[in-house]
Amino acid sequence: VATDDERVRAAVSAHGIEVCMTHTHHLTGTDRLAEAAGKLGLADDAIVVNVQGDEPLLEPALIRAMADLLAAHPDAAIATACHPIADPAEAFNPNVVKVVLDARGYALYFSRATIPWARDAFAADGKQIPGGLPLFRHYGLYAYRMPFLRAFPALQPAPIERFEALEQLRALWHGFRIVVAVTEGTPAPGVDTPEDLERVRTLYARGTA
Repeated sequence: VATDDERVRAAVSAHGIEVCMTHTHHLTGTDRLAEAAGKLGLADDAIVVNVQGDEPLLEPALIRAMADLLAAHPDAAIATACHPIADPAEAFNPNVVKVVLDARGYALYFSRATIPWARDAFAADGKQIPGGLPLFRHYGLYAYRMPFLRAFPALQPAPIERFEALEQLRALWHGFRIVVAVTEGTPAPGVDTPEDLERVRTLYARGTA
């Protein structure tokens, strides 16, 4: 676990988990991961998978799948995952990040907005998602190549990154490719709001997490 917070270090260390303490000035998780990976002295051919702390219920198999996906796409610097959105509440929630893909499964753009926007359908009934709309929720899960991680902190932050508050847009802005897996099944809930946190705590208490 990479963190700059002593409370996090104490909590995870109590469970015997290795902790890498990082600087407090990092603006993004990728910057923090780059420091941690550098401290570990990982080789250039290493693939580093970053599971963000706000995705506590992520399926372990998906972590392995991200590493395999990146290994299978040598032209990509990053691999990540998404899931089709069927719930209008998710579609119009800015805390749910969306991704638009190209024909080969590479990311074109990430946004907190509802993209792609179904102009006619949403104008007629903004609460329904029309059939066939490729609307995907992005997971907070990334696999990186080490050369990209080393380069990332020196990349100029992108204007779109600052406005959207999405660090992966820095990679797209500078021409790096992101390959995206479309997963099946119902995604586990992430933690973006206090309400999300209570929902996850309830799942843990019920033993259904």
